[in-house]
Amino acid sequence: MKKVVLIPDSFKGTLSSAKICEIIGGRVEEHFPGCEVVSIPVADGGEGSVDCFLTALGGEKVHLTVKNPYFEDMESFYGIIDEGRTAVIEMAACAGLPLVEDRRDPRKTTTYGVGQLILDAANRGVSKIVVGLGGSSTNDGGCGAAAAIGVNFYNEKGEKFIPTGGTTHEIARIDLSEKTTALDGIEIVTMCDIDNPMYGKTGAAHVFGPQKGADPEMVLFLDEGIKHLAEVINKDLGMDLSTVPGTGAAGAMGAGMIAFFGSKLQMGIETVLDTVNFSEVIEGADAIFTGEGKIDFQSLRGKVVIGVARRAKKKGVPVVVVAGGADNGIEEAYEVGVSAIFTINRLPEAFETSRYKSVENLTFTVDNILRLAKTLKA
Repeated sequence: MKKVVLIPDSFKGTLSSAKICEIIGGRVEEHFPGCEVVSIPVADGGEGSVDCFLTALGGEKVHLTVKNPYFEDMESFYGIIDEGRTAVIEMAACAGLPLVEDRRDPRKTTTYGVGQLILDAANRGVSKIVVGLGGSSTNDGGCGAAAAIGVNFYNEKGEKFIPTGGTTHEIARIDLSEKTTALDGIEIVTMCDIDNPMYGKTGAAHVFGPQKGADPEMVLFLDEGIKHLAEVINKDLGMDLSTVPGTGAAGAMGAGMIAFFGSKLQMGIETVLDTVNFSEVIEGADAIFTGEGKIDFQSLRGKVVIGVARRAKKKGVPVVVVAGGADNGIEEAYEVGVSAIFTINRLPEAFETSRYKSVENLTFTVDNILRLAKTLKA
């Protein structure tokens, strides 16, 4: 083999995408000296996404002071790639759950800092901004981020305020007249891998509120607030986002990105593939290695493996999937471009045990795949 492309998802709870690239790349170089190895660690929009893009494409990490989830100053960052044309922002960098530690309360947390990151990137002259949703501590529907770019929210008394999860129900009017013009003409893409609506039993508060610190009573309160926000957005901005898939992501930040930033929501892997110009990257490749912790029916809904396979099929490049486990009912994967699927676990062990053997199991599996490839080539 002369060229191999590595683009695995992380194995949740065990190995990062970058670590998997390192392991597979090392085995490829051992068995095929001189082989060009192109590593593309996959960003899922959550913590570490900026570093994934910078590792894959190079670029600059911009550091700046913004507001944290509790409106306190903090040092945050975003990435600049594509020769300064594209900014990559991860919401978790200033609104992430780890930042609130033992103060989890989605009634009080804000996305204001995310808006500050977006505005700073826009003022640097980029033409595209990629925003990753994931790992948030918030449930404000993106109102905080919107306030940071000049969107005004008023209560029944006509008083201007910055809504949080606990005050979205107080919004009486939304005014875009003072929204910054710095974002005009900039393409904004939001990475979103879930299809939850804004509110309801499968909405932002019910599904994700508990992990952010909401008890059952608070979940209902937050849900009503987001429902009210949806109604005001419809009334003042003319957008019915209530049932749009993905609008419930990250405390309904998905809805806020559409309503206040004019963004489109896109599956994370599609954003990654577009950003790295994947179709060009795989030109001349002998094989593509991808994978995830477990390949199952969910994998067929546009996650990393299938996203990679679909594009590889158009170029006629074989796709090898390495996964922690493989479920039944995944035959469709072969139809869309997967060439073969290999699971790394060598013994029938519980995940609690096998997770600590992930490095050696992955190394062993890839080693054998490459040995077979050498034999067949011979």
